[in-house]
Amino acid sequence: MVATGNFYWDDLILIGRASTMPILSWDYLGHSHDGHFMPAAFLVAGISTVLAPVHWVAPAITLLVLQALASVSVWRMIRVLTAPADGGPRRGLVELASVGALAFYLFTPMTVPSFVWWAAGLNALPMQAAMAWIVADAVLLARGVADPRRVRRIVIRSSLIFLLALTFFEKSLFILPVAFVVAVLVSRANSRPDDDAAAHGTGALGVAFVNGRRLWAPLAVIFVAWGLLFFSVSDATAGQHSLSQTAQLVWRSINRGVIPALVGGPWKWERWVPSPPMGFSATWMVVLGWLLVAAVVIWAVRARVGAVAVLVCTALYLVAAQIPVMWNRSSANTALELAQTMRYLPDAALVLTIALALLIAAPVRRKAGEPQQISDIGRVSTAAGVALAVAAALAFASSLISTASYQSSWTDDPTGAYLANTKRALAANRDNTMFDQALPLEVLLPVAYPYNQISATFGRLDDRPTFGDSTDRLFVLDNAGNLTPGAVTPRRTIKAGRGTCARPEVTGPAALRLDGPLIDWRWTIALGYCSNITGDAEMSLDGGHAVRVRLAAGLHVLYVQLDGHGTEVRIRPVTPSLAVHTGDGRVGEVVDARLLGQ
Repeated sequence: MVATGNFYWDDLILIGRASTMPILSWDYLGHSHDGHFMPAAFLVAGISTVLAPVHWVAPAITLLVLQALASVSVWRMIRVLTAPADGGPRRGLVELASVGALAFYLFTPMTVPSFVWWAAGLNALPMQAAMAWIVADAVLLARGVADPRRVRRIVIRSSLIFLLALTFFEKSLFILPVAFVVAVLVSRANSRPDDDAAAHGTGALGVAFVNGRRLWAPLAVIFVAWGLLFFSVSDATAGQHSLSQTAQLVWRSINRGVIPALVGGPWKWERWVPSPPMGFSATWMVVLGWLLVAAVVIWAVRARVGAVAVLVCTALYLVAAQIPVMWNRSSANTALELAQTMRYLPDAALVLTIALALLIAAPVRRKAGEPQQISDIGRVSTAAGVALAVAAALAFASSLISTASYQSSWTDDPTGAYLANTKRALAANRDNTMFDQALPLEVLLPVAYPYNQISATFGRLDDRPTFGDSTDRLFVLDNAGNLTPGAVTPRRTIKAGRGTCARPEVTGPAALRLDGPLIDWRWTIALGYCSNITGDAEMSLDGGHAVRVRLAAGLHVLYVQLDGHGTEVRIRPVTPSLAVHTGDGRVGEVVDARLLGQ
């Protein structure tokens, strides 16, 4: 999927920012992007843009490396969570179930968007890798580590990993509470089963806190410091938000995102260009997902000690983690289908993987008179084992169907072809100055201005024309990225001057009258002229700054873009002895010449 992927929306904004400002400046790194504070993500995007501007290979490598790190971290975490508390040998079926938990994480549709969408991956993948690693370290400390040097190594590396994850995505703040809760749950599972229930819970909390106190202290300091920094920099709380819409978005992300993903859904992905793909699960798949949840809850409560705490904590996270981001995204312009893009669910998939590993490792609930058994999932009948294997295989196949459908939904995305065509077109026109123009609406909407301009997207390319305010050859890019002759719409016209090429009338400051007024805007003037020598002149509109233009000796056409309003275009020769005769002209906007029949 990464090999066939390409840039999309936020990716182009990241490229545009990296192309228009120094990538080590605070203005670049400290920018609040849609409420996200992510300096490390900006840094990676900036380095990729500088090294290989508008080339998918660098983002693809980034995604592969980050996903590999996350996968290794998750597998390590699963191994730590399912390891026997007494240090004894691992059971064969526990190993098999652990592989199943990893497979769930790797193939669930909840993690797909963060793997193929560069901007989303720069946020989500470091968070997943860090959460998995820190959870494993927290559990190791909760179980007791006697060697102080090993404790110090664990504390230092987890603190650094936590800080690094926060620089990619502020949602990594959730790592601390998740790690602490998992440490408590593991301590509870490893406690003596005949303890009083109340003392049992309190004891587990104390064990997790005391054994891991050297880790919780620095993580808490980083948590508070980064939280304060985030709210001082981010504009996440700006704008109008809605509690009712937030609730609807959270519910839809659960009911139409998490639940069908448990059975490998959705199978149908639709993309309303230029939005990202949205999953639309059939009703039967949603119902099947809820039935699976009910079956797992019933089995876990009846068969596993401590399952209720694991299930409750998991459910709380699935809801609580969605509230901040959905509150930030709630507005009058937000469609509820946003929750079905699954962009905000990769960490939910990881927490579900943690829950699955905890249930695998949990002690078996014994019947009266039976000895306590730890993680004896081998006590299943052959029929039950076959049924579980078949169900797992079907869920895996369903996930592959969903992933294939997700990839197929991107086939009509014009961004990749547009970028490739534009790079070729700009290289072919490298010797001429071009006007800036917006990317097609199908690629990036004007709400991203000024990063929807071609000067921002392609600014780091070496093989391209200069983007300026004046040119003697007008070309534009069509919606496919191909270079085509441009023209100026006749919103207003300019009559030819009274002189001739032999007797030019403009020898000093002059005003070229328009046939009507202009509103305050950025206008393009197409003006025929003949000049006695090659030289410079300044042109301007009322309320706008003057633009210096180069006039060539002889008869030519000048195209210049000016900001302002008024009823005349002012021109002033700058080069001594420069005299100009102006011909007919027009004032309007630049369009593809074919639209005007030219």
